[in-house]
Amino acid sequence: MSRDRAERGRLEISQAPRRKAILSVAIGCLIALNLVTFIAAYPETSVIDSGCCGNRPIQKDFSAFYTAAWRLFNDPSHVYTPGNVNDGENQTSPPPEAYKYLPSFLFMVAPFLVLGYQQALTAFDVFQFLLLPLIALLLYALVQKRGTAVTLVVAALVLVLPLPWPKWGLSVPYYWQWAEGQSKVLETFLLLVSFYWGMKRRPKLSGLAFALTAFDPRFTLLSIPLFVMYNRGDLRKASLVALASFAVSNATLVYPGVGQGFLTMVLSSGLSTPLYWYAMIPLSAIVALTVLNAREILATFRQLAAS
Repeated sequence: MSRDRAERGRLEISQAPRRKAILSVAIGCLIALNLVTFIAAYPETSVIDSGCCGNRPIQKDFSAFYTAAWRLFNDPSHVYTPGNVNDGENQTSPPPEAYKYLPSFLFMVAPFLVLGYQQALTAFDVFQFLLLPLIALLLYALVQKRGTAVTLVVAALVLVLPLPWPKWGLSVPYYWQWAEGQSKVLETFLLLVSFYWGMKRRPKLSGLAFALTAFDPRFTLLSIPLFVMYNRGDLRKASLVALASFAVSNATLVYPGVGQGFLTMVLSSGLSTPLYWYAMIPLSAIVALTVLNAREILATFRQLAAS
């Protein structure tokens, strides 16, 4: 019996380089397919139309991020004010989209303010596209023990999300992610980073990354079971760091007008905002990892309940 186990172990070790080569080529092809979607969506970034889901001309979603980031450093009390504000910002028609995330995200967008709006949107898209190879590595680290086939399926789901439509190419979610200058690839990356550091028993880094995902708290809340499972050995430390990091990164909510504007936004339009196509990008990663780790998640919560 022990000899058979040793033989299987040697076989797995000998096949490891081949397995990694297959995965590397396959993931390269998946990212190339996403590049095709990126190229197809690029012209839409500079078009004023009704977007994916409306019937009136609107600015791209990135206009909300760009304008709110400018206001954070120049007119913070109007970060959540919808439409144009006569405070020295660039006046656009139609007006910029309303900002609906927590203030922490604006510090991530701030470096792009050195560029003009259209250049900043393109740079933000390119930056997120360059995160895809890192997302692939994180998925490999989190899923590899499930086997090559499962790893490839999860990678295809997250990196390509194949939901084709004649007008919008191979992936409708990614088409509108790139076309709108949305943030869902960055959200996915931060979630996976948090899970990876939890798995590696680095609770402080895991908690910090998890706090940064909370700029759109819907996906953070959905990911709590995974965060708990991956940090089950150091959950207290990871949770304390996450809470502290969340408080520090959103400290601008105490500035006059910012916190009130956020609450007004949440109660007036935030809670009723639907999940658009691009929301499926982080959701696909969350659902895939939750399904694969369902037993471990249940066992973790049972253990916590019993302790």
